[in-house]
Amino acid sequence: MTALSSHLNGPQTTGRHYRNLTEPTHSVRHDVNVGVPVRDGITLLADVHRPDTDGRFPALIAASPYPRQIQDLGAPMGFIEAGNTEFWVSRGYAHVIANVRGTGGSGGTFGFFDAQERRDMYDLVEWAAAQPWCDGTVGMIGISYFAMTQLEAAVEKPPHLKAIFPVAVSADLFEAASHHGLVSSSFLTPFLSMMGLTSGRSDQFWRSLPLQIARKVLNTGPLHRKFGTMNGEAAVTVMRQVLKIPHDPHPWDDLWLDAFVRHPLRDSWWDDRDLTPLLGDIEIPVYLGCDWENVPLHLPSTFVCWKALAHNPNVRMGLLGQYGLTWPWESLHTEALAWFDHWLKGTDTGIMDGPPIRYVLPGADCSNVAGPRARGNTPLAEPDDSDVAGPRARGNTPLAEPDGWRTAEQWPPAGTTHRELALRADGKLAADEGEPGTRALMTLGTGTGRVRASAIDPPALLDWTSAPMEYDLDVVGDIELRLTAAATATDTAWLVTLQDIAPDGTAADVTAGYLRAGLRAVDDDASTPGAPVLPCRTAVAVPVGQPVDYRIPLVPNARRFSTGHRIRIVVTSDDQNPETPAIMNFRHASVGTSSINTVFSSSRLLLPVLPRQSY
Repeated sequence: MTALSSHLNGPQTTGRHYRNLTEPTHSVRHDVNVGVPVRDGITLLADVHRPDTDGRFPALIAASPYPRQIQDLGAPMGFIEAGNTEFWVSRGYAHVIANVRGTGGSGGTFGFFDAQERRDMYDLVEWAAAQPWCDGTVGMIGISYFAMTQLEAAVEKPPHLKAIFPVAVSADLFEAASHHGLVSSSFLTPFLSMMGLTSGRSDQFWRSLPLQIARKVLNTGPLHRKFGTMNGEAAVTVMRQVLKIPHDPHPWDDLWLDAFVRHPLRDSWWDDRDLTPLLGDIEIPVYLGCDWENVPLHLPSTFVCWKALAHNPNVRMGLLGQYGLTWPWESLHTEALAWFDHWLKGTDTGIMDGPPIRYVLPGADCSNVAGPRARGNTPLAEPDDSDVAGPRARGNTPLAEPDGWRTAEQWPPAGTTHRELALRADGKLAADEGEPGTRALMTLGTGTGRVRASAIDPPALLDWTSAPMEYDLDVVGDIELRLTAAATATDTAWLVTLQDIAPDGTAADVTAGYLRAGLRAVDDDASTPGAPVLPCRTAVAVPVGQPVDYRIPLVPNARRFSTGHRIRIVVTSDDQNPETPAIMNFRHASVGTSSINTVFSSSRLLLPVLPRQSY
């Protein structure tokens, strides 16, 4: 493989220096199309990349439905989410890239994160541990679906699995595919189409001469490094192009019918694809990672996993800033090396030193972690009590580390308190409600024959904007919109985006929240301020024209709203219009008929605010 271990894309650590890391000394041997038998007689296929020398080595498994043959192909053509093979093998690890059942030549039928796939992952781990080139210790690595299969294996507890490194994970397929009842049509539909297209290609195709040439071109140093700013939005855009290409409908279109048509609510089909209740069984070390921009897909599960793994003392979490997770995925490789050297080789690397959570604070002077990190701390201006931030919080919080990274012992960080901001009738976002009133927006339903709004229609979205910050405000933790609203339809959607508005008017999306109005029921016992839990198991019609209270969780996030910046909340009921904000280009299927939706000024945005730092 022509991987560039000296030119890895993305940040390589969470701002720390490690000790005793394994140096690259080995060349690479490739064993392709290796059969892996599993307990029901099906054979999975894997490519095994290992040091070209005698001896036994720890194994790192990466498993997914994506073609294993192009995990080193290079962006934008390959998936490249299994990690940089040359980096790992040269440092004394066997890198096993496997295809899950029903994909890439592996036998059986793809079940999309089902119980059978979990059993297969157990068998894959134990198979690797028994091979003559493995020393009996196994870890797992990779992002996205490769991270999901790590959790699948871990909940099954194979005895030889010693540590995992799931970055950008999804633990609950329902919330990945359907955001509180809003179908993520711009992601899941092209994803399944892409799977149908790629799975129908032969091994000969993936290893053909044209792709070998493409591999060499895409892995040239200058071109490879250009993809260091290719993130999830670009990946989604690439996937959407495959919708125009015919593919085998089985089982891909069957799965689409299951996800979007047969099972619109959370039920037993989705329960079979929800690892959340099982995460408490994981006892091995787990390193969770994600980037703050991965709002509509993997970031929610990162925090779900952190909470579910609270019993486990050997869990760490790193949260990255812009371009923190690049395509191809080579971010955090040094971090992962320190992790696996510690847990698989027994080396003191320092990976377990210090607080368990490290995160970037976007908007602060250190937010560009993909490039040079700012050094030192800039004292914050002495704050005044303001209309937005309220009276100044008391107490101290730890200073940022010299390279700009923040640390925390828990999530949300200690000392965080929620500030309530009213969605005022005059369009302001402020601590006081002002004169009670309402504002209205309109959503055009399907089947009406009107594709564009009329000049006399209410707007398609509303926004509320704060006054400029009089001092830096650090928002870190669980965010919630407590919305009071009425609709003229029996069901509608609520899509909420939190933005940071710079003095020049530039808007930066921070995070978002989603809710189908008919699935508004809250599990009060499981909920906390800022983090309502929505079971989404039973739909209840919206009483037409009557005010209804909603608790809409926004995906947890972190942001410094700097002095002079403003906070904006944007609310709409349909994001199919390309002019409507959609984080990472994720959009949702329309809900309900045409409706005028009225927002009451009694609505409140709950922002988790850190205490002011003392210097």
